[in-house]
Amino acid sequence: MAFIPEGKPVSASSIVLTQVMLPEDTNSAGNVHGGTIMKLADNAAFVVASRHCRTNVVTASVDRIDFLAPVYIGDLLILHARLNWTGHASMEIGIKIDSEDLFSGKVRHVATALLTFVSLDEKGRPKPVPPLILETEEDRRIFQEAAERARIRKETRKRGKS
Repeated sequence: MAFIPEGKPVSASSIVLTQVMLPEDTNSAGNVHGGTIMKLADNAAFVVASRHCRTNVVTASVDRIDFLAPVYIGDLLILHARLNWTGHASMEIGIKIDSEDLFSGKVRHVATALLTFVSLDEKGRPKPVPPLILETEEDRRIFQEAAERARIRKETRKRGKS
């Protein structure tokens, strides 16, 4: 019988990552590169997945990233990352990305990302992840929506193999 780790609540692994956007993060127009934001989102998702599993984890897919507004030099980028769903060895992490103008204090929602990570054992094989303990109605709603996305991802992979 496979070992099933003890469950953990969403709050146990959620993080907020902040970073000031500097000239090296931007293009010639002063807008932050989407790739810079994507790398920070991947880093935040890695931390969430690692905290939940306490194992080696890897990015399996970037399911979606929507850029909603530009980010500029000097803005504080704020990434709110949380675990949305857990499967057998995979997890979906959702990230809400805001930008704060440090002079005015104005905060804008600038991007949203969904990433899937897989937990690995010492030999690099998928390893079971702790189940997610859902504490609130919002946790339950987010989990159900993510479970449906996971089902669709699985079906899409099956169709691609046939």
